[in-house]
Order: sequence, then structure tokens, then C-alpha cells
Amino acid sequence: MRVAFHTLGCKVNQYETEALREKFSRAGHMIVHEDEAADVYVINTCTVTSLADRKSRQFIRRSRKRNPEAVIAVTGCYAQMKPEEVAAIEGVEIVAGTDEKSRLLPMIEEYMRNHRGAVAVRSYEELVRYEDLGVIEAMESRSRAFVKIQEGCNRFCSYCVIPYARGNVRSRGAAEIEKEVRGLLDRGYREIVLTGINTALYGADRGGLEIDGLLGRLNSLEGDFRIRLSSLEPTVIDRTYVQRLLRYDRLCHHLHLSVQSGSDHVLTAMNRGYSRSEYLEIVKVLREFDPCYGITTDIITGFPSETEEDFLDSVRMVTEAGFSRVHVFKYSAREGTKAARMDAQVPGEVRARRSRVLTEAAERQAELFFERSAGELRQTLFEQEEDGMVSGYTDNYVKVYARAQNISFDRFYDVKLCRKYKDGMLGEVAGQERKGENNG
Repeated sequence: MRVAFHTLGCKVNQYETEALREKFSRAGHMIVHEDEAADVYVINTCTVTSLADRKSRQFIRRSRKRNPEAVIAVTGCYAQMKPEEVAAIEGVEIVAGTDEKSRLLPMIEEYMRNHRGAVAVRSYEELVRYEDLGVIEAMESRSRAFVKIQEGCNRFCSYCVIPYARGNVRSRGAAEIEKEVRGLLDRGYREIVLTGINTALYGADRGGLEIDGLLGRLNSLEGDFRIRLSSLEPTVIDRTYVQRLLRYDRLCHHLHLSVQSGSDHVLTAMNRGYSRSEYLEIVKVLREFDPCYGITTDIITGFPSETEEDFLDSVRMVTEAGFSRVHVFKYSAREGTKAARMDAQVPGEVRARRSRVLTEAAERQAELFFERSAGELRQTLFEQEEDGMVSGYTDNYVKVYARAQNISFDRFYDVKLCRKYKDGMLGEVAGQERKGENNG
């Protein structure tokens, strides 16, 4: 079979799609690009917003047009939350929930034999085990690899359906994680990105928070590599927690910390479990450790009952925290959440205006971060080459472009950041590549 994959949404979905690719490839099937004609299209969906649902439906229909005879299999969070809706889309033969991805290959092969569709979706109460998709050996990137360490979330923010789509917290065994990391390092990957639905909750299902211990175990492995955490939730961590993490010299000087709002009133309504000042205390710890520590975040505009003053608190938070990048989301009511039933829903045009204003503020702050970074010497791992230039990311997650002169994608370079360039900064490679050194 010719099999094409398409991924929507988060880094966890990206990791799981890669695991599925390897599973199908090892079974003897040919993996083709999602834009090519295929016998099977596997679509890994997202449902974090109504826009994500719509994008999922659009790609399903696009695949159907590309090859009306193809088998279309849909998995992921949208499939988990609305299996009947997904199954009703013309051309969809197989629907698999978030905890049934390992069954996709036999389900598709069975369909090829008997042409009977199937829907395999467990209830929320049944999402209690960590689904083993095997140890992956490669990623599309030449330098950076994702490693999934946990599944599920039990924080139940008032706007979010993800705990219902992914279930309660389940952690992957540390030995299995280490085995996968060792294999990826042996194959030349130099950045390991630890990812999960709520990464900071790793180990919580085993009686304690263990991300600290996992980092210690991986940090002690031999080789020239670095570790990046895909995100941490301030609903789980505090300044003391972050101070412990800063002990690990391989850990990149970058954290994605989703603040969601700069208003204490809105944070309470969101059930986030921290205050504006507590969030800024975490930022202070990171800035004291490294003035150019990269802090990226998510902010929602137009949450129910958000006043203009609440919104301006979010705008001020962008500057006070000095974010290097902000993902701005207009509030999207999700069926079944507490926020969808709240009074004082913010009109769509107000949400849109606030989104534009906040995006502009975030872009100005990113420019200030670039200016502050000029002259910095940062550890950089290059990933791509195009038109005589190479690009990659610094340890603090600044995208860097430099002249492609004998650059290897499996080694670190010290790069002097010069000035804003495209969506990142222009850099000059300083001397020879770094060998055998940790992040520092």
C-alpha cells in the first residue's frame, strides 16, 4: 500500500504520526507525501479549537478528492471527541481514538480484505493506560527529535477539552524513554525534545512529580547533545521547581510557559491555579539565570467576562515577561467545557480586535528580544540548508540564519547573533564547531 500521513496540532501528534510511519514502513508499506496520490490517508487530528476541527474536516475532504478510491483513516483528538461526526464525513472508513492508534495498521489491513468500516474509540473513563507505539528510530528533521514521555492531563482548565480527549495522566517508563533517546543519539540527533500533553505532570500517576529525576537520568548520558522541554505548565510548577531544573547543563535555555492571560480575574475564571505575580516570579528566576533566556507562551483573548482592563493586563504581561514569542488565540467555545456555559461571552468582533492588538504587541516584544540578543554568542544546531544559507535554533530558541560553509547538521556551533533577519536573526559562526561540550 501507498500510505500518506497528515498531522494537525501539537508536538505530541507529530511524534505519534512519526511512530505510525515507522510502524507502517516496517510492515512493508510505502510512505508517500501527503500531497501525492495514495491508497491510504491517515489523518491525525486536533480539536483544541473549532478552527482545528474545521481544518481536520478540510484535509479529510481534500484527501478524498485526491483519490476517491483511497481508504481514509482518521485518528487524534477530533476523532476521539466526535467519532460519529467524523465517521459521517464522506470517504471516512476508519476512526480511531487517541488511545487506539496502535490498532490503525491492523484495522486498515482488515478493511482492505473485507471493506467494512470500523470505529474504535474508548470512553474517557477507559483512557487509563499508556499506549505503546514502539521506539521510534528517526524523525523528519535531521537534527532534532521529539520523544513523548507522558499522556493525558488532570488540570481541567475551564476552556479546555484536552483532558477529555486524552484522558488522565499516564507516564511512559523511564527505561523506555532512555532507550529511545540513546537510539536517536546513536543515529546523529543532537537535540532531544521531551514532549507530552502536560509534560510537567510526568510521573504524577506514580505518586510524585518525576520530570526532575528523568532529566537527571538523561542529562548523565554520554555524547554531545542537548535536551529541550516542549512546554511546562505553570498550573503545575513554581519558582522552586524551575530552580531545580536549572541544575541540568544539557537543558536548553528555553521554556514554553503558557500564561493564557495576564489578568488575575481571568486566570481564576480559567481555573489556571496561579496568579499573575506567581507567573512573573518564575520569569524572574529564568532571567536571573540567563538575561536572554527564551520564554515563549500562549495567550487567549476574549475569554468569557474578560474586560478591556483584563485584556490590557495581558498586553502588559507581554512586555513585563519579555517573551521571545507569543502564540495568540481568540477564545473558542468548546462544547462540554465550563467556559462555554459562562455568562458574559465576549462578542466575536471584540475577540478579533483584541487578538490583532495583542499580536502586534507580541511582534514588537519579539523585535526587542532580538535587539537584546544582538552580540550574544549562543549554541546553535543547524537543521536546514536553502539558497546558500543554513538555518537552525539557538539553545534559547532563536531561529538563526548563517552562510552555509562546511556546516554539519550533527554538531553544535557557537554563533554570534547579529541582527534581525527574516523570521529570526542573522548569525556568524564563531570558530570551529563545538565538540564534547554541554549546553552550559
